[in-house]
Amino acid sequence: MPIDRRLFLQRFAAGTATFALAGLESFASTPSGKKPNIVVILSDDVGYGDLSCYGATHVHTPAIDAMASAGLRFTNAHSDAATCTPSRYAMLTGSYAWRHDGVQILPGDAKLLIQSNQSTIASVLKSAGYTTGLVGKWHIGLGDGKIDWNGEIKPGPCEVGFDDAFFFAATADRVPSVYIHNHRVVNLDPSDPIHVSYENKIGNEPTGKEDPELLKMKLSEGHDGTIIDGISRIGFMTGGKAARWKDEEMAATFTGNAVEFIEKNQHKPFLLYFTPSDIHVPRAPAPEFAGKNECGVRCDVISQLDWSVGRILDTLKRLHLDENTLVLFTSDNGPVVNDGYDDGSDRKLDGHKPAGPFRGGKYTIFEGGTTLPFIVRWTGHVKPGISDALVSQLDILASFAALVHQPVPAGTAEDSINMLPAMLGKSPKGRESLVEEAQVMGIREGKWKLIDRSQRPGAHPRPASLDLSGGSLERSLKGQPSYPTAPLELYDIAADPGETKNVAAQYPEIVERLRRKLADVRTQGHS
Repeated sequence: MPIDRRLFLQRFAAGTATFALAGLESFASTPSGKKPNIVVILSDDVGYGDLSCYGATHVHTPAIDAMASAGLRFTNAHSDAATCTPSRYAMLTGSYAWRHDGVQILPGDAKLLIQSNQSTIASVLKSAGYTTGLVGKWHIGLGDGKIDWNGEIKPGPCEVGFDDAFFFAATADRVPSVYIHNHRVVNLDPSDPIHVSYENKIGNEPTGKEDPELLKMKLSEGHDGTIIDGISRIGFMTGGKAARWKDEEMAATFTGNAVEFIEKNQHKPFLLYFTPSDIHVPRAPAPEFAGKNECGVRCDVISQLDWSVGRILDTLKRLHLDENTLVLFTSDNGPVVNDGYDDGSDRKLDGHKPAGPFRGGKYTIFEGGTTLPFIVRWTGHVKPGISDALVSQLDILASFAALVHQPVPAGTAEDSINMLPAMLGKSPKGRESLVEEAQVMGIREGKWKLIDRSQRPGAHPRPASLDLSGGSLERSLKGQPSYPTAPLELYDIAADPGETKNVAAQYPEIVERLRRKLADVRTQGHS
């Protein structure tokens, strides 16, 4: 008798939820009996080797290092994808981005990718009684196909589980260069309406292409649209002059709003999803951080990010919330050095290795693209140390649901696995396997990594292509050794973290097993 796939997923989800909740009462509350607050800090483009607690020596991150010393630092944690929109979508929904067509790097006027029937970390915790807040970068789309930047902007974060959201639409290098609070642009003057286009120039504002003499930051490739605050962006924008951000003030603006959210909600359980723009381009640190690192402006914004994290941690301490707050720090994908602006980062690394021991970075299927910093701190509940458990950002949703005893609605978050024991340091075991995506697909299992270049992301596989929208695969690999590629590549990550030796010919049975496993995960519709 054929299996009803929907019924199977409902039963599978129900069984998983029951298992997840069993035996975890001791994790679900503090000695005071309160549900723990949760702070997720998702940085941007921070590589495995960008933090001193992960081995960096040319830049120092004392606040993040202190968090790592007091918490659990993971050495085998991964994002779903090597680019931001897919990885953020997967993390929030607990569903591999490649299962869904259209989940790729978005322009600033793209429609919302998350469907109304999908669970998110925010919606699950909101159902458990949490007040939920977003502060920072969004980049998962807004609206239903056409956005009126001068009216109500919806659906958006507030329609997928967030009670309060202070954010910008896409990335700092894309228009519109304005903040949004819930459904409206902040400080918008009705007499100066905003118009945005990603196809053609609109209005008569200067652009990086036509007026390079007006730039305070030179270009390397793309990013030659409308000039905002002396920096040209991807896309074209007119209007909204009173609402436009100042790049050097962005970190303080987002961090201040995050602190305000914590202060406002300190007496009830809350989720803060804090997604600073740092260290994404354009890199324009505040004056107190500019020029302070030998490895250039990219390291300056790493220092600025560390300051933001320190402000969040200091606020929790000041409000006596440490023992009642789980804090998770990670990044959306691997590092990139030259990403469209000629800010000198690629010439001033001075020996700094953003991806640490791994090959590749942002945009690439190699480990540098998806192996990330991942730190969990919960004072009095997480034993400090280091974990090599295989974990994915996909698992945050199911793990948090287990933490607060909240079932995940059946048929949603189909790839999120409860890894709470591993995240809290109660178990050394992590996932059995996970899938990674860039232009092509890969699968990790134990020490093995298989890259299958015949497999493309998407529910309906398509030819290899990636809209980098100003990013460059070639730039992300600049300066790294070049190795031959093959349709099927197998690497022993434990022995060869740099993925320099394709051992597929020596282990054909492992290649075939992992190839079949990847195919099964794709066709069965869940992990």
